Amino acid sequence: MTEVLELAKRLMSAHSVTPATGSVFDELEAMLEPFSFTIKRFISGHGETGSPEAPVENLFAVRHGPAGSKHFAFAGHLDVVPPGGGWTSDAFAPQVRGELLYGRGAVDMKGAIACMVDAVKNVPAEAGTISFIITGDEEGPALHGTRALIDFMREAGHQPDLCLVGEPTSVNRLGDMMKIGRRGSLNIWLTVEGTQGHVAYPHLADNPIPKLVAMLAELDALVLDQGNDWFQASNLEITDLEVGNPAHNVIPEAAKARISIRFNDEHSGASLSEKVAAIAEKHGGTTLPIISGEPFLTPPGEFSDIIARAVKAETGVDPEPSTTGGTSDARFLRAVCPVIEFGLVNATMHKRDEAVAIEDLSTLSRIYARIARDALT
Repeated sequence: MTEVLELAKRLMSAHSVTPATGSVFDELEAMLEPFSFTIKRFISGHGETGSPEAPVENLFAVRHGPAGSKHFAFAGHLDVVPPGGGWTSDAFAPQVRGELLYGRGAVDMKGAIACMVDAVKNVPAEAGTISFIITGDEEGPALHGTRALIDFMREAGHQPDLCLVGEPTSVNRLGDMMKIGRRGSLNIWLTVEGTQGHVAYPHLADNPIPKLVAMLAELDALVLDQGNDWFQASNLEITDLEVGNPAHNVIPEAAKARISIRFNDEHSGASLSEKVAAIAEKHGGTTLPIISGEPFLTPPGEFSDIIARAVKAETGVDPEPSTTGGTSDARFLRAVCPVIEFGLVNATMHKRDEAVAIEDLSTLSRIYARIARDALT
């Protein structure tokens, strides 16, 4: 327990608010080197700090097994969300209080990466190939993180057979849930152009606000589907409304809004974009869609069985296979190989005083070692 706890502390002590670069990757590299991993680090993105194009650091590490052996990958991210205020102690000075380890990244997901590293010592090199796919840009725009790693892996000929993402999937206790899929994510910016004018002379102007309101009402009333065996129903939410009119006696020249759609595998990002565009056009509007990820499902089978057996052996819990929650980098990795997410309890992720049970770190390390050994068999 002491070793994995110290690994977690080392990672959590490194400031790595997204996009992460530098010291936190230095720490991970130093942790992996004793286990004979070949490590490749590289920077993607060349924009200004704070922009979607800001530089991001990525790391791919591999320990090759015998020729022809299977390849199992651990994947995750070292960047964290900003800590915010009100912490009991410094968010980047991990502190043990009672049975918990406090600090930003404790569960999302530096704690899990520490467990992955600790697990490797219990996976014989002759068992097969193990790799780490680690980005510094999961909590941010995710433009230059895992997608850049996937490009590198393809060019270098690294093809995992299975991939486990260490997101905090457990709900009430360690091991009670694994994510075998996720819904897709689509954001659409809506604009209605009008003609500015004096409110006393409406016939000389064209007010875009009523058109936008009618458009949003129709969009809000949409029932996209009823859900299915593995996915909850898709939902469309209005997330922003903007006119920016400082004058009380002026009809504005434009009105804007934004919607977000989380959708299941009965749709694609393109099909939903087209549906929204048709409604927007009917009301005189235009759309700008950004597809953050398509839905995916790793059907229950060999991989989920491997995880379930490992969890049951160490905790006595049968993990529920689920597709609930937000998006993760699994949405990109699913194009490489079958991928499932499994990790720590998510109750404090993104919150102040984020914390992980110290015993859970030790248990998760053993679970990860079991999963890797069985996946390589």
